[in-house]
Parts: sequence; structure tokens; C-alpha cells
Amino acid sequence: MNLILLEPGDFPEAGPSGEAGAPAVATLRERRFQHIAEVHRANVGDTLKVGLLDGQIGEGLVVERSDTHITLEVSLHRAPPPPLPLTLILALPRPKMLKRTIQHATALGVKKLYLINAYRVEKSYWQSPWLAEGKLREQCVLGLEQAVDTAMPQIELRKRFKPFVEDELPEIAAGSRKLVAHPVTDTPCPVDIPDQTTLAVGPEGGFIPYEVERLQEAGFESVHLGPRILRVETALPVLLARLFPGR
Repeated sequence: MNLILLEPGDFPEAGPSGEAGAPAVATLRERRFQHIAEVHRANVGDTLKVGLLDGQIGEGLVVERSDTHITLEVSLHRAPPPPLPLTLILALPRPKMLKRTIQHATALGVKKLYLINAYRVEKSYWQSPWLAEGKLREQCVLGLEQAVDTAMPQIELRKRFKPFVEDELPEIAAGSRKLVAHPVTDTPCPVDIPDQTTLAVGPEGGFIPYEVERLQEAGFESVHLGPRILRVETALPVLLARLFPGR
């Protein structure tokens, strides 16, 4: 992990007052302690990059280390990287791919994500334990730790395509540039756009024509990445790298 992500509960005596300039003390156990001990190999006196969930980023000075926990004196002083100007509409990937896709999207700066149904999404995918709130949160945390970010994404689940596209999507996408990634179209994906964007990405094989038509009726423009059909976990980083390079 490139960032040790802290939560308010890690500060047993007082809240993380580092944002006001005075250091606070956080105690870490289990996964984060093991990572610090085994990967960073940090000892008393060492400094680690830390961030408060949905807060600022700074440094944690190791002031105590035992066999079960590590204590950091925390000072927070800078903002996390800005989010992408994007709302992502993503057809639910297969469970094996879902974890990696959530991590990638989080690491790339996606902060608003809708997981939706589509014709090529198997019904069994919606029964996956990885859709539980806690499991999705775990993958977001891994993405934040990788990208040195602290802002937790908001993930919404929508199991019915037509009501979502007709009743919710117009308001969600209002005022944004609306794009749907679709391999069967003549328009290439634009590059480095400055606009707030709503991007719809289908399942493997893409949205079916009916779904593309409904999205087009909602104002979405179909764009492609070239002649190759990519897996969702590959297509998503490529799309975001084209749309928002350097961000």
C-alpha cells in the first residue's frame, strides 16, 4: 500500500486533530499493522505516508511498535488528489472481475459509480457476496491505498435497466457530456475532454442494440476504442486514460 489509510476509530483518545496543525495519535492493528511491519518494516522513528478517510493526507511518525500493534503520531496537512469529473455507469461485471474493476476505478479517481443490470449480465452475478456493502468498501480501500487518495467513492446498485435509464439517468447525467462505450460505432472515443462526463460501459460483448438505443434516447453518444473487444477491467482504464489524461 502506498498510503496508510486511517479512520476516526484509529484515534482512541481524541479525534485526528492534525488537520488543525497539532499531531494526533493513531493505533493500528491487524492488516495495516502487518503490512507496516512486514512490507515497510517500519520501526520507532520512521515516518509513513498516511491519510484520513475522506480527509487530508500527511505523515505518521512511528512512536511505538509491539508484536500486535503500531502507534503513529499523525500530522495531516494537504488535500487528496482531485476526483475525475465523471459519473460512471457500469454494467455489473462477473464477480471474479468485479473486485479488480472496483479497485481500478477507485485508483483512477472515480467517485460516483452505478452498477447496473444489462441483458448480458447473468442473473447469478447479483447474488455475489462481493456486492455486499462491506466487500465493496474493502475494494475501494485497496484502490485508495494504491492511488494515495482518501475520498471514498459512492457506489449504487440498480438491478433494472429500463427504469434506471428512463427515470433516474436523465437527472444523474444532466449538464454533463454523455458517452456510451460501444464497439459497433463509427465515432472514436474523444481525448482529453474538459467537460463533466457521464460514461456508460457495458458488459463483455457490450450493450445489446436495444440498450444502446435507450441510452442514445437519453442523450448518450456512442464511442469506440478501436476494432478490438476488450475485457471490462482493461477497457475501463483505457477509456479513462483517453478521456482524462494526466488527471
